Amino acid sequence: MRKRRILRYLLITVGAGILVLVGLFAVAWAMTPIPDSTQKQATAQGSVIYYRDGKSVLARQGVDRRNVKLADVPKHVRDAVIAAENRSFYDDGGVSLKGTARAVWSTVTGQQLQGGSTITQQLVRNYYSGLSQERSVTRKFKEILISIKVDQSKSKDWVLEQYLNTIYFGRGANGVQAAAQAYFGKDVGKLSIAEGAYLASVIQQPSRFAAPTGADLEAVRARWQSVIQAMGQTGVLTAQQVAEQQFPTLKAPRKPFELKGQQQYMLDQVTKELNQRGYSDEDINSGGLRVVTTFDKKLMDAAGRAVKNVLPAGVPKKIRTGLAAVDPSTGEVVAFYGGNPDRSKYDNAFSSTAQAGSTFKAYTLAAALDNGFDLSTRVDGNSPMHVASDPTHPINNDSNRSYGRIDLVRATQNSVNTAFVHLGQQVGLDKVAATAEAAGIPEAQIAPHQSAASFPLGVASVSAVQNASGFSTFANKGVHMEAHVVKSVTDAEGLKSVVKPRSTRVISEKAAGDATFALQQVVKYGTGTAARLYDRPVAGKTGTTDNNVSVWFNGFTPQLAVAVDMFRDDRKPVTIPGYGVQFGGQLPAQVWRAFMTEAMNGKPVVDFPEPSGYSWGYNDYADNTNPTQDPQQDQRNTDPNADTPFTDQSPPAINDPNNTRSPDDNTGPPEQNGPPTDAPTGGPDGNAPPTIQASPGG
Repeated sequence: MRKRRILRYLLITVGAGILVLVGLFAVAWAMTPIPDSTQKQATAQGSVIYYRDGKSVLARQGVDRRNVKLADVPKHVRDAVIAAENRSFYDDGGVSLKGTARAVWSTVTGQQLQGGSTITQQLVRNYYSGLSQERSVTRKFKEILISIKVDQSKSKDWVLEQYLNTIYFGRGANGVQAAAQAYFGKDVGKLSIAEGAYLASVIQQPSRFAAPTGADLEAVRARWQSVIQAMGQTGVLTAQQVAEQQFPTLKAPRKPFELKGQQQYMLDQVTKELNQRGYSDEDINSGGLRVVTTFDKKLMDAAGRAVKNVLPAGVPKKIRTGLAAVDPSTGEVVAFYGGNPDRSKYDNAFSSTAQAGSTFKAYTLAAALDNGFDLSTRVDGNSPMHVASDPTHPINNDSNRSYGRIDLVRATQNSVNTAFVHLGQQVGLDKVAATAEAAGIPEAQIAPHQSAASFPLGVASVSAVQNASGFSTFANKGVHMEAHVVKSVTDAEGLKSVVKPRSTRVISEKAAGDATFALQQVVKYGTGTAARLYDRPVAGKTGTTDNNVSVWFNGFTPQLAVAVDMFRDDRKPVTIPGYGVQFGGQLPAQVWRAFMTEAMNGKPVVDFPEPSGYSWGYNDYADNTNPTQDPQQDQRNTDPNADTPFTDQSPPAINDPNNTRSPDDNTGPPEQNGPPTDAPTGGPDGNAPPTIQASPGG
């Protein structure tokens, strides 16, 4: 009787215990939902940045992972992973009771026993947020509950696909596609049976088996052989196939991706533009983007060669050289040279600015030609020119040479400072500023200087990319295409977004053609003859600021616009031992020619348009209503080659209501140690007004 009572109590106790456990399990089940978010690291896909060909890799950013569909993973690769990690995968309920008991005992006792997690459990642990990697019974129990729920709510194929894309394989490779590339240099779809079995083998000890030698190599060979045998035991391989397998040859581990040469500067600009187009840094580092840039690998190399081959040895380190090449029809920056990334964080082509000098005269010319002036319009080219508000600081031409009243072609060809100051006054400095801004020069860099009489002489600072982009307007018949460095972006889902740059009609096609004609004479007969190409026409403009603190050559063919500048960190003259003080028509023009000779090699010769009605004779274009023309002067200047100065005329005074002085000796240093600022450039404090002392012509 007593034994029955005890037995009854035991049964009641056990039953109550079971009910309690069931109740606790039910509560835990209800309170442990499948997490609604994933671990960022588990799903992050790194982005790849390509050159413009869409094939050559420029840079890799973020996690090395590229998700693939399960159908794209060969069956023998899937079978190998299942044989190695969880043979009952397609039959179990997401957990292995035997394996779980073994894992719990390992956790409680601290013993390192064989793991017992199923593929589903491994996925849950590495995929969902809220599950730590700590070894605790609580964490393990939570993992089991979620694994069961996942197994009930998701298909086995979904689980396996996520697992294959999530698991770490060593060599920095996350997911089976990255692993296939890292170990065998091929896509996962091309893996052999032996190669797939090797990837399955490394899952257990990815760091040890990433590049095995000695004992580790023997261990991974044994592991690989066990996987092959397991595939035979599960029936996915025949006995003959098992016998035929040979241990695969591994590709040498690739070195960590290292940016070389100009690549860091390229990546900086690509990242900056992607940010501007709405892509966050997180998108770039973990969004699996495929970014095709505008950079041409061959032209990038050519830019570097042009600078290094032309510039002599012994160039002072404080002299900076920048080069930028823009496709006029698209606005794509196809090449640049930004200097030495090890020496400066900021490149010389995009981030650093230097005063434009006489290259800015091209925008003044364009504004005039688009506002009723023509190439036969004459302006006063006498020197010096006195400004009424500041008579002690005259504007001078190079060598103080006077040209008399000359037309816009000769004024451009000889880069006559006084002629362009007069022209700017007549066309209106606001129109000059508007033209330059529409051509891609930021308003913030123009506004502080545009009220100065010497504004047309290039007192504003610009970058090489901005100036190349501006001149591309002439090559593109008066239409400016927004300069950009990203061609297209394809997201992780395969959705491709092609960049469509802004298109702006800056000046008429007629004005662009006439401006180009005048700029051609600079290269044919004027200050830019060092930039001539033997096989095709070239148009361009030299630029030299006061005291030679920055020197430029800006030129173009119909297919490509290129700017080259040289400047100093300390605003001292650009002087090279053995070569003396530099002007725009010297080394900058030679660098330009060296680059364009290579860039245009094999390209068809395209002619510029003819000018609209211009000839070297003046009489046919006399316009007595134009206050810039002097009939007596017309008769004197009938010889197109005459440069006879007419110093008998007193140069008119220009009223400068803002009492600003310009240009270049007191307009502040180029922004070569940091990105360009919006603050007015000036004296040492950056705020002093510019001085009106003209830069040397050219």
